Amino acid sequence: MLRTSLLCLSILCFNLSPSLEAAQPLNSKAALGEQLFFDVNLSRNRTQSCASCHSPAQGFIDTRTEAQLGGSVGDDTRSIGDRNAPSAGYAAFSPGFHQREDGEWVGGQFWDGRADSLAEQAGGPPLNPIEMGMPDKASVVERLNENPRYVAAFNNLFGEGILEQTEQAYAALTESLAAFEQTDFFAPFDSKYDRFLRGEARLTEQEELGRLLFFSQQFTNCNQCHQLRKSPRAQTETFTNYEYRNIGVPVNRELRQANGSPADTVDKGLLDNPAVDDPTASGKFKVPSLRNVAVTGPYMHNGVFKDLKTVVLFYDQYNNPTRTLNPETGKPWREPEVSANLALEELEHGPALEDQRVDALVAFLKTLTDQRYEHLLK
Repeated sequence: MLRTSLLCLSILCFNLSPSLEAAQPLNSKAALGEQLFFDVNLSRNRTQSCASCHSPAQGFIDTRTEAQLGGSVGDDTRSIGDRNAPSAGYAAFSPGFHQREDGEWVGGQFWDGRADSLAEQAGGPPLNPIEMGMPDKASVVERLNENPRYVAAFNNLFGEGILEQTEQAYAALTESLAAFEQTDFFAPFDSKYDRFLRGEARLTEQEELGRLLFFSQQFTNCNQCHQLRKSPRAQTETFTNYEYRNIGVPVNRELRQANGSPADTVDKGLLDNPAVDDPTASGKFKVPSLRNVAVTGPYMHNGVFKDLKTVVLFYDQYNNPTRTLNPETGKPWREPEVSANLALEELEHGPALEDQRVDALVAFLKTLTDQRYEHLLK
């Protein structure tokens, strides 16, 4: 992973001012991408940047008030998406979208993998009418040409006159954003868990119990989807296998009410990816990384759950007949949005969890929080 600039490693990265912007040389694609990531001028009304939905102040998620419903508000201040903005942290480790020999779809970006790479993903939001809302690529390139520093940087990094060629210029924009997202600013691997692996920190008894449960082949199903490396002590574990699963997440009715979507709308997940036409893909979503999971709620693809413990209890209800109520609503768990294709083999693996073990798992998940976000832990 490339080293990011000293500016971005400071708190100033969270709120760049024009004077600081001007002081930073754009002599690499990552440095250029850093400026683009925070630039609201790349949205139609000049109010929204990549960082609006992926704030580095809190695990690269949307921290705005509306996002607590589960969707992100667009540059027009009215449109609200139907999916929870996934964290951009550690996203660079996802492989390109592909189908393995065993038929499993793996990798890509977005909840349905429709973008093959970071660069392809970066090209989506500026042109999405309910996100940054720019009408076309040419309009985005016009905004780039307004900034003399951008013109100089693009000419230097991609060739003289690059901003006079719309398609090539837009590709250079997305390449620069991808280069920034590949810096270690997005993936420092410095959580308490990482420090524990390096012998720099000790886990509490509760955290250690949670760790043992998480990686257990007998007592939980966590690592079936949320472990990539063979060893539970792997130094670069991202806590996702990048596969797709339908775990029975219910509709987020509150979000649907806020964004005006009919309550009976069905989000087909992976089946909405243009590259996929297999009906058994319906309702499947990409397994997210658990890095920073304790500070990146709300949870699931639609933000239907607000608390991390609720998520653990939701999983446990598949094996535990006493887990009949959603603690956030006090009502029974809602039916899955897509009841077919449930990953029951994984979901029903393992015994019921007593409260002590639920709390231990939550405690362990909190240890996956990057050091700069530890102050956000409850």
